[in-house]
Amino acid sequence: MSVSEAEVDLSADEQRGLELIKETGGIHQSDFWKELDISSRKGSRIAEKLVDAELINREQTVYNGHNTYYLEPTAKDLEFRLLMAGDLLSPFIGEEEVDPQSDSFSQWLMNLAYEE
Repeated sequence: MSVSEAEVDLSADEQRGLELIKETGGIHQSDFWKELDISSRKGSRIAEKLVDAELINREQTVYNGHNTYYLEPTAKDLEFRLLMAGDLLSPFIGEEEVDPQSDSFSQWLMNLAYEE
């Protein structure tokens, strides 16, 4: 994964916050600052900086009866290439159960092997 210029300019706390959001896939801001063991004010400032740098999205929501924000990584940080084998998308996406003997699974595995 490449590191964007915006990520290089982050303080240690901002970098920790970004990693937490990426690891969880999304977190409520009211839990965000608690997980980082920082004040709510500092947590809000970190979230604002990450939004301004376009590293996360922040959407207003209600959580446990309180107004807060939901913080999640931007789509550009998602690694869709990990689901690909050549130009084939993993047969596990959207399927309840994949037959390991199926042609689609075999083709996907063969393409995955050729990429190495």
